[in-house]
Amino acid sequence: MQVTGACAVVLALVFAAACARAGGPKVGAPSHHREGGFANTNPAIVRPGFWIRTTFFVSRVWSSTFSPRHADLPRVPNDGRSLRDNRDAATVTWVGHSTLLLQLDGVNVLTDPQWSDRASPFSFAGPRRVSPPGLAFDDLPPIHVVLISHDHYDHLDVATVRLLAARHRPRFLAPLGFRAWFATLGITDVEELDWWQSRSERGLEFTCVPAQHFSGRTLWDRNRRLWAGFTIAGRTKRVFFSGDTAYYDVFKEIGARLGPFDLAAIAIGAYLPAKIMKPSHTTPEEALRIFSDVRGERFVPIHWGTFDLAEEPIAEPPERLAAAARSLGLGPDRVWILKHGETRRW
Repeated sequence: MQVTGACAVVLALVFAAACARAGGPKVGAPSHHREGGFANTNPAIVRPGFWIRTTFFVSRVWSSTFSPRHADLPRVPNDGRSLRDNRDAATVTWVGHSTLLLQLDGVNVLTDPQWSDRASPFSFAGPRRVSPPGLAFDDLPPIHVVLISHDHYDHLDVATVRLLAARHRPRFLAPLGFRAWFATLGITDVEELDWWQSRSERGLEFTCVPAQHFSGRTLWDRNRRLWAGFTIAGRTKRVFFSGDTAYYDVFKEIGARLGPFDLAAIAIGAYLPAKIMKPSHTTPEEALRIFSDVRGERFVPIHWGTFDLAEEPIAEPPERLAAAARSLGLGPDRVWILKHGETRRW
């Protein structure tokens, strides 16, 4: 496809998507439900105007496609052998972005699995990896459960979920609206959850919890599928996984109802420009507020250093996180800035 043709397609997608949203409140349903979709519940949200969003989107697609930035971030070699041999130790491995391998009580859980080279609907455009996966797909242990927080391409990748379904046959847990999407891929072992709903799988309790974000993968499905975080409760340990979210006071409720958490994985990247990102992402400083609100013991930052999604320097988020953590008296024993491929016991 010619460059001009590619740009025309991208622009058409942006403008068409602006017209395809969920409808008004749904009578008798929870406040985040809408006719044909879902909405955030924080009344303080101030969304940027359409032209601001469009300009940013087009500029990011252009720069990530034709003048991509590069990163040389530290990695830890990981052939997965110890993970495959593990039977009961609680471990966390950062594959990259929001993809974590969590091992708890003998159960292997993946979050937002993404092994592809681009986070995009196009093979020719969109954010390309600046860091390869920290663990090769073929080196994974048997995957039992996969958590999907929302449907954006950096969190829900068609090629990856197809491979997981074919080779591992996990159960997919996702917010409302995902079963039909998975069915188009021939994947049927999918459980949908609304905010605050729980499911037991292999002795672990998974709870879908609120987040402030949005959804959409095509011209016609903006906010048609719900977005969320997840908590995992094992025999003695608990995990909080934020997904993508802005900061608001719901995290105090999550901490009160489901915490404290031994491990809290919270997004720290894609925060600039603030006028675009603040309604749906957290800065490192805001992520630390979430960590406090949910009553976390150990913080694992996610959603950074893998795809070039925003305007902050690629390596800046963990630097800001470490500085903010020090000002709060939180040292590296509490804030674990993992390298790609690194595994730690918790």
